[in-house]
Amino acid sequence: MTATTTRLRMLACGASTLILAGLAGPALAQTSEDEVQEVVVTGFRASLASAISVKKAETDIVDVINAEDIADFPDLNLAESLQRIPGVAIDRDGGEGRTITVRGLSSDFTRVRLNGLEALATTGGKDGSGGANRGRSFDFNIFASELFNRLTVRKSQSAEVEEGSLGATVDLRTAKPFDYGEGVVAVGGQYGYNDLSKKWDPRGTLLLSDTWFDGKLGALFSLAYAKRTTLEEGSSTGRWENPSVLTNSAGCFQTPGPCNVPVGTYSNVNSSWHPRIPRYGRLTYDWERTGATGAIQFKPVDSTTFTLDGLYALLDGSRRENYLEVISFSRSGQGNPQTDVRNPVFDSKGHLVSATFDDVDVRTEDRYDRLKTEFNQIALQIDHEFNDRFRGSLLIGRSTSIQNNPVQTTISFDRYDSDGYQYDYSQSLKQPGFNYGFDVTNPASWSFGTTLALGDASLIRMRPNKTVNVLKNVRADLEFDVNDVFQLKGGLLYKEYDFRTQEQRRFVIGGVTEGAVALPPGVTIATLSKLVTGFGKGLNLPAGTPTSWLSPDLEKVADALGINCNCINQFGDFRLSGDNQRGANRDVEERDFSVYMQADFDTEIGGMPVRGNIGIRHARTDQEARGFVGVNYVNVARSYKDTLPSLNLVIEPIDDVMVRFSATKVMSRPQLPNLTPGGTINNTARTLSIGNPLLEPIRADTFDLSFEWYPDSETQFTLGFFYKDLKSYIQSAASTIPFSETGLPPSLLSNGNTPETIFTVTQQQNTDGGSLKGLEASIQRPFTFLPGPFDRFGGIVNFTYVKSDIEYITNAASNPPTTVVQPLVGLSPYSFNATLYYEYEKMKARVSASYRDGYLSTVPGGNGNDVRGKFSTLNFDASASYEITDKLTLSVEGINLTDEFDDRWISSERKSSEEYVHTGRQFYVGVRYKF
Repeated sequence: MTATTTRLRMLACGASTLILAGLAGPALAQTSEDEVQEVVVTGFRASLASAISVKKAETDIVDVINAEDIADFPDLNLAESLQRIPGVAIDRDGGEGRTITVRGLSSDFTRVRLNGLEALATTGGKDGSGGANRGRSFDFNIFASELFNRLTVRKSQSAEVEEGSLGATVDLRTAKPFDYGEGVVAVGGQYGYNDLSKKWDPRGTLLLSDTWFDGKLGALFSLAYAKRTTLEEGSSTGRWENPSVLTNSAGCFQTPGPCNVPVGTYSNVNSSWHPRIPRYGRLTYDWERTGATGAIQFKPVDSTTFTLDGLYALLDGSRRENYLEVISFSRSGQGNPQTDVRNPVFDSKGHLVSATFDDVDVRTEDRYDRLKTEFNQIALQIDHEFNDRFRGSLLIGRSTSIQNNPVQTTISFDRYDSDGYQYDYSQSLKQPGFNYGFDVTNPASWSFGTTLALGDASLIRMRPNKTVNVLKNVRADLEFDVNDVFQLKGGLLYKEYDFRTQEQRRFVIGGVTEGAVALPPGVTIATLSKLVTGFGKGLNLPAGTPTSWLSPDLEKVADALGINCNCINQFGDFRLSGDNQRGANRDVEERDFSVYMQADFDTEIGGMPVRGNIGIRHARTDQEARGFVGVNYVNVARSYKDTLPSLNLVIEPIDDVMVRFSATKVMSRPQLPNLTPGGTINNTARTLSIGNPLLEPIRADTFDLSFEWYPDSETQFTLGFFYKDLKSYIQSAASTIPFSETGLPPSLLSNGNTPETIFTVTQQQNTDGGSLKGLEASIQRPFTFLPGPFDRFGGIVNFTYVKSDIEYITNAASNPPTTVVQPLVGLSPYSFNATLYYEYEKMKARVSASYRDGYLSTVPGGNGNDVRGKFSTLNFDASASYEITDKLTLSVEGINLTDEFDDRWISSERKSSEEYVHTGRQFYVGVRYKF
């Protein structure tokens, strides 16, 4: 049992026992009328109570988080707030919540709506976290939480909720002027400190809202700004490789042999697993986040309301990556086959954990990404009551998300055929010891290699890229009250979704890809470099491992060589073109049209309140995908239809006890990058490696059953069970089919091939699915049953268990394909979060813990490894505030108090370390004023 697991169980046991004690005792006691007194709750406790009220009133299975006060959301990050909901777990990038997983289904299967309209917001990330988001998942770190006053997670589907989600539909709602009434102003400021970067950064919020003409006209404006500078430090390996595995890319070490001579015979060194790129590195993040909302509401008559919403968000910043690494272990030719191994040491799992190496290539690199995501949405909603029984609404809007990475440049210096390099993973696969055998801070130790004679040329790599998402929505809904029991609903939705990505790269010059150029006279490594210093705080580095090293200075290189000119100058060819990376230049147009009919009912059966809805939704999807197959630009169109029935039922067998049941058919459309027809064709070998514009959605039947008890307005106990039968899954596979079944035009054929010619096609395909099942439990209770002062405390405990089995194809080229049975990518079997809060008059405080079990991140894992994944995490956060006056509040907050590491692995059997990094603790002090 790990220390993390022990802490988790102690925390869960203590909190759950205390809350259950309250539920079992005084929560059931009757209070005489003369003992009844009004208790006014505010802040976090009030937000919990209002969320319970919304949850009880819903027919579907939902969870809600409400703002504590005006422009004051419970957490600084939307994803951090969402993880307090049962079944929701988050994934972080650069120390901040970026995406969510709901009930084991990753962000690819979750749809997000902003003010009622589906939206997609994407940003760039480091390569180890998936890089730039070019799919359908939503990046929550783009938005400041202060812009929103309610988050709703819809876990069951009804006909009136638009299709497209297997996991959940998340609704984000910004504030409206009619929420507050007359004359509201709120302003807040915070100053944050990170104990790893040693940087202080500001945050600020402003909200102005007012109504006029007896509440018939209102306007609201809110603004949020935050700056954040953080470091990420640790080790990584670039995966692990075994020379005896056929899919390895670098080949065998030179000595000691043998290497597949005779066939199948390898030395211990050449049949063990070694890191491809052993290294330590520092990433520096510098972000500015700006957000603004505006809303105008007009109610000319009591029966009609116009609401115009605008939302703008800008995430602007940079990421710099500095690594000191050995590159030749991942290279063939002049790489691994030239390297000699001395004094090898192996562990029981087949790792080459320690050795001395001669003739290795060492690299120091400096990568700089300029990153900017700009999101905007405009939406107009008209609500009208035709009479007391008939009403309708019209919602029209458009959102745009532009993720721009105009600078993605990497410069490297290299040292070739270096002797005496040592690595030592014997004490820890996560924090190895490195001895490079030379002075890594001395400019004379490095070169700027321009040829492939000794190994990879040094890098001048430039890969600017951009992703654009545009969503247009028109939605109309009608409601008719048939009688006191039945209500009929119907409506339609039309969406236009345009997705486009583009990337440019340098031309191949003299057989060298993205290579360095000769330095002009008078320019040396010394004049183009800088020192990385002070590395390793909190890492417990083994003795002798460098904490400083020489690094290229990208800005100095750019100035000296003019690399940003997009031209041929006197130093080299620095032109950039999309023709050099055709596979990343693609676009998809999607047109979705759906209609629904739904019957809601609210009655009693045998004295028990019974309510629910039954309905059907029909959706048609038209897609047109474009991309390059070789040098040919290809356009493929297709359509498909889905009919999705749904049933939601709520029974209240006794007062304050609810039983909910849901049965629905759902679908999730394929990820956008998988739909591109782009790829390569070989008319001689009759092979195709392409995307698949003919992919079908992932479809599933889902069932939910939950039991809920609400002893009072601030207390809930819920236990829910869910089951999803995934009819299919999408993964890479190889098949032999006639060319005509690929959907590609015959004009791509040559060498005597016809549409009937059989090709071996490797692409994303619909494969067999599997089942997903699990349970959720949630307890929420103020400790009013305890004697003072402990009655001022309260707690929330949530627990989720999920299980799934999918048969993954790990090697589509083998015959038969190699497979492995594993959980869904992104699924954590166990997750847990708990909050202990204190509220009394002017003082409020809380501490939260969030646990997420390990999960898979990639299948297959690459280089002969079956899978890649991430170890479990346990994060602690805390906050406190004190009201100086009714208008003025001081606050403090601490995030990631234990400095939890991002700990990733490769291979389900070996659990070889792939990345082990941390970002430090974050603290804030602040003040809020409202009037």
